[in-house]
Amino acid sequence: MERIATAIDRMNTAIGRATIWLLFLSVLVSAGNALARKFLSIGSNAFLELQWYLVGTMIVLGSAWVLRENAHVRIEIFSASFPPRLRQWIELLGHSLMLLPFAGAMVILSWPFFVRSWAQNEASLNYGGLLVWPMRGIIVLGFVLLLLQAISQIYHAIRSFAQD
Repeated sequence: MERIATAIDRMNTAIGRATIWLLFLSVLVSAGNALARKFLSIGSNAFLELQWYLVGTMIVLGSAWVLRENAHVRIEIFSASFPPRLRQWIELLGHSLMLLPFAGAMVILSWPFFVRSWAQNEASLNYGGLLVWPMRGIIVLGFVLLLLQAISQIYHAIRSFAQD
């Protein structure tokens, strides 16, 4: 199990670090679109949607890495004063009883939307917009990565109990 957890951690770290560049690319697309509108009087819904897709992809695919790095938003106003052992229990129970079922449910629920969108080659309703199904696939992939990271986090939490 140690090798599996390590592989999940490495994969999500690599994907998370790679997604950071999508924000830079989004800024370039945004600037290019703004300049084209201002100086050439042309614009594109595809460029606007591409910006959303890039930022959305960064957030969805990067969320597992954020979890891995323990950089997600927390409400530590109370838990900061808890003993370390209690905080470990909260982590374990939170990941096991909340994150794991949530991520699993989202994979199961989002999959049919992706399959239907892909089968229909669904495109944006906006004139000149992009295909929609790739983003639906990214959503499924993001929740799969989050589900895997939840499993890894649960393993690490259990292992930390065994080492104490």
